[in-house]
Amino acid sequence: MPEKNVQTLDRALDIIELLATEREGIGVTEISSKIGLHKSTVHRLLNSLAERGYIEKDPKHSTYKIGLKFVEISSLYLNKLELKTEALPYMRKLAENVGQPVHLAILDGKEAVYIEKVEAVNSIRMYSQIGRRLPLYCSAIGKVLLAGLNENESQEIIKSLNFVKFTDKTIERDSDLIKEVKDARAKGWAVDNEEHEVGIRCVAAPVYDYSGKVIAAVSASGDCRVIAPERDEEISILVRETARNISMRMGYIIK
Repeated sequence: MPEKNVQTLDRALDIIELLATEREGIGVTEISSKIGLHKSTVHRLLNSLAERGYIEKDPKHSTYKIGLKFVEISSLYLNKLELKTEALPYMRKLAENVGQPVHLAILDGKEAVYIEKVEAVNSIRMYSQIGRRLPLYCSAIGKVLLAGLNENESQEIIKSLNFVKFTDKTIERDSDLIKEVKDARAKGWAVDNEEHEVGIRCVAAPVYDYSGKVIAAVSASGDCRVIAPERDEEISILVRETARNISMRMGYIIK
């Protein structure tokens, strides 16, 4: 990053840190005086931060204070930490019951991201780790996360995806994925039938927060001889029960 850009970032952070300590907000002149910047520079940085929602201006008093964007970001971070903490005991129980690895993932743009994983004793070793990203169109977790969006949002993402073929069973058309997402929305669970990795099947279900929004998906994944098609109904009950228990810990009220 060019030095000028670094200096601009440092100055913006100085302003943010100052405003964080000023509960009632302060004006451009006071900000300029406290951090030693010219008023025109302060005004330019304030405008940029306000446009992104990181600070707010009180037009009546011409003062600035921290904006709601910081609340949103903090909430997302804290929810993620809380989600992992609340989910782990139930994930361990599911891994023990199914005998295969269990994952917890969230939606990030056009991909799903693993945020927690529990290995089962003597289960098949899978190429998966916390932080790994996986395609939405060929994973049970991805289908569930898409199903958690409203129809317009999910279709907009689906139509923008680049369908790469990983196995002979990988979905290749957006129309097929739209159908599977609708099925997942109706059933409350989804399956990956060796669509991402040969020999690996997966069953996933959604996790809800207190507002009824899908915030994550939990899955049991592994050897297709264990997560076999004839066991999908049986395993889906266990996975959905796990997702339901995690959801309740996140404040979701079962109706």
